[in-house]
Amino acid sequence: MTDTIVTDVLICGAGAAGLTLSIELARRGVAFRLIDSLDAPFPGSRGKGIQPRSQEIFEDIGVLDKLVAIGGFYPQPRAYRPDGSYESAVSEPVVPASGEPYHLPLLVPQFLTERILRARLTELGGRLEFSRTLTGFEQDADGVTVLLACAAGTETVRAKYLIGADGGRSLVRHALNIGFPGRTLGVRAIVADVMLTGLGREAWHRFHESDLQRQISLCPLAGTPLFQLQAPIPLEGEADLSVEGLAALVAARTGREDIAIQSVAWASAYSMNARLADRYRVGRVLLAGDAAHVHPPTGGQGLNTSVQDSYNLGWKLAAVIAGADDGLLDTYQEERRPVAAAMLGLSTKLLEAAGRGDSRRGRDVQQLDISYAGASLALELPARSGGLAAGDRAPDAPIGKAAGQPGRLFQVFSGSHWTLLACETGGDALPPRPGLHIHTVGPAGDLVDTDGHVRDAYGWQPGDLTLVRPDGYVGAIAGPDQAAALEVYLRRVGLAAEAVTHG
Repeated sequence: MTDTIVTDVLICGAGAAGLTLSIELARRGVAFRLIDSLDAPFPGSRGKGIQPRSQEIFEDIGVLDKLVAIGGFYPQPRAYRPDGSYESAVSEPVVPASGEPYHLPLLVPQFLTERILRARLTELGGRLEFSRTLTGFEQDADGVTVLLACAAGTETVRAKYLIGADGGRSLVRHALNIGFPGRTLGVRAIVADVMLTGLGREAWHRFHESDLQRQISLCPLAGTPLFQLQAPIPLEGEADLSVEGLAALVAARTGREDIAIQSVAWASAYSMNARLADRYRVGRVLLAGDAAHVHPPTGGQGLNTSVQDSYNLGWKLAAVIAGADDGLLDTYQEERRPVAAAMLGLSTKLLEAAGRGDSRRGRDVQQLDISYAGASLALELPARSGGLAAGDRAPDAPIGKAAGQPGRLFQVFSGSHWTLLACETGGDALPPRPGLHIHTVGPAGDLVDTDGHVRDAYGWQPGDLTLVRPDGYVGAIAGPDQAAALEVYLRRVGLAAEAVTHG
């Protein structure tokens, strides 16, 4: 038995959710440990789609350019007919909007996404510990005592908070006895990363899309020489995931002898589920990612929802550890659980449509319209009757800087701080304090709305104050006479003004 190791946060599970949360804590100087029961990084491509809202998050934490460089965009779907001819889908042109810099999903295999997140974590001074398995924990009013099994034996960790980001079979969730209701969707499938010959990499090759008994798709994985194979299989029986077994499956379902499977890098057979945890928090233990919700793969919502869980939770954990009221952590479930429920409904609907051969995707998969309007951290004084609302995603916009350089609002928001934007006047309505950046937008301000994009996106009147959270959502919209109410709000989230002392 080793001595007890003390830290602020212990994160169990080093997938996309655990890595994102670790990065958020590292950016804020919070002490944490990130552990995973695996001996090495997850090797597969399972969550390969990065939606526009997640791209905005990855821009903020400093990894988006690397993800784009190593990955790419989705190839055009190519649907094959029984006679061997095919039809290629034609995408509708996307009209750029100043408030939404990203419109298309990225295709980056999960193992590459996680590799880049691990590298970013290392840059920030954090590290990941493999081969450590949670075997039990107990919590009290002051923290959580966790037992870990590792190669050296048993280790005890004392943490202020424990985060279960340990996947759909979460040990943390089971130990808390949190219900995980939902349903098995009656679809079992193979997903595999394979090397093959006989198909070009310019298209996402799909066969028998409207026939669940014969469906198969082969998608080139950007950043690798691999293809991802996806195919529904019978609910019962052994799945042959060998080179020979997958080659036979491809030949039977495509009717082609020229497609040759050369090797299998990773493969899995799984039953699709849609499940949502009854609770995201019990005392000092919280759930994130697949531990709180599992999705069918349709629409690419699982990894993205998990990343956004951690982006929401990270700043709240840091604030509470720094002295904010512990009740701030209750807003994590309040805001994120309804989002997961909606995304589960969307993924299930898209799965049903895919079974009919309909692979169309709408704006709802992009997750740009997620809002926390009406939740307890959304403050409007006075209430607004239309346009941008407190709780909505804060739009991007091109801006000018007083020194003459061009910029974007997202650059102003980027980092771990809150941002207060004052329309033309009112930048001095609140005193400065650590963790809050204050800007005046207008002809005499430090930011200039040269083409009216900020005014149009934010629906401003002179003197309006807009408070933007660290996770890019509007926390509060207040009139020029509501500085006192904003002060109360800021105290709630741990940003009380510091007393001025005179020497």
